[in-house]
Amino acid sequence: MTGGRPNGSTATGAGAELGHHPSVAQPHLDAEGPIAEAEADAARSSTTQQPLGPPGSPLDRRSPFLIGFTAALGVAVVVALAYLVVVASDVLVLIGVALFLALGLEPAVSWLARRGLRRGFAVALVCLGFVVVVGGFLALAVPPLIEQAAAFLGQVPRYLQLVQDRSSTVGQLDARFGLQQHFQQALASDGSTLFDGVLGVGTAVLGGLGDTVVVVVLTVYFLATLPGMRRAAYRLAPASRRPRTILIGDAICVRFGGYVLGNVVMSVIAGAVTFVWLLVLGVPYALPLAVLVALLDLIPVVGAVIGGVLTALVALTVSWPTALATVGFFVLYKLVEDYLLMPKIMGRTVEVPALLTVVAVLIGGALLGVVGAVVAIPVAAAVLLIVQEIAVPRLDRT
Repeated sequence: MTGGRPNGSTATGAGAELGHHPSVAQPHLDAEGPIAEAEADAARSSTTQQPLGPPGSPLDRRSPFLIGFTAALGVAVVVALAYLVVVASDVLVLIGVALFLALGLEPAVSWLARRGLRRGFAVALVCLGFVVVVGGFLALAVPPLIEQAAAFLGQVPRYLQLVQDRSSTVGQLDARFGLQQHFQQALASDGSTLFDGVLGVGTAVLGGLGDTVVVVVLTVYFLATLPGMRRAAYRLAPASRRPRTILIGDAICVRFGGYVLGNVVMSVIAGAVTFVWLLVLGVPYALPLAVLVALLDLIPVVGAVIGGVLTALVALTVSWPTALATVGFFVLYKLVEDYLLMPKIMGRTVEVPALLTVVAVLIGGALLGVVGAVVAIPVAAAVLLIVQEIAVPRLDRT
């Protein structure tokens, strides 16, 4: 007799069914001995509120074995995480970009959800609006871009004549720095290098398209499941610290979302103002340059500078006064953007000192390139918030 039933008999009754799942290791026999007794206890401890039973008593944290095991497990986890970061760095970057974009679009989704729209419909509507905006922009911009690119190719012989003409501005620059000679040497030095470069560009374009699809799909999934992800993340915090964790975590998400939307709005403004300026001055290829300035303006601190330099170089083909006026325009616009547009658009959402902004952009660019430079400021804002709300008060109390 084991557990009150004859050996070899099949277990019956509600308690046995609850203690031994009917889809696991059937038939159940009382000959299982102590396991059968534990299953009976499990059946009694299973309730409607706690179908898997109440949690057991915590382990003795002062146990030497537990201390050593925890330390060894911590080292193993750190090594495994470091190895994972190194091996899957490219994938982790895509996941981070998708989460970054999802947090940027979340304010729009939450705004629709607060007005009674189901979250699934809100996500679909925001994504549809994003596709319409991007598609409309491409429909308006691509044909002029192709036309102006073809016009540029048609003007290449004229530009070559300007290089050879010592009386022109471009010719004077070539005479001083030997631009044409350096370009010819680069082409003639190694033809295979040029071919490899073209092949590499094609491979990079295909890889970029694949990465874009992955980021778009992940962004939609993150937007759709963000409430569940938020609940799961906050459940990892101890119950006593959970309210404070929720307040700080939501504040960080608000800073990310405000920064993404504000940065996109300022980039659109930068591109539009640049386009009008170049049209007024008669600088060629105004639309491609304006699109380039808008894209580069997404990169904090250095993006607008690079866009201004490239635009001024193109304006130099018109005249020196045009190039100097373009430089002055970008300097003035950068001041307006930093001291007028950014405070108005972003408000107090992202509060990062100027020095910390530059340092964060430099470190982010060195670690992850353009992606690191773009996400550096909201990450710095999040770290600064955690330091101000957690580290500084503790230091003040010690």
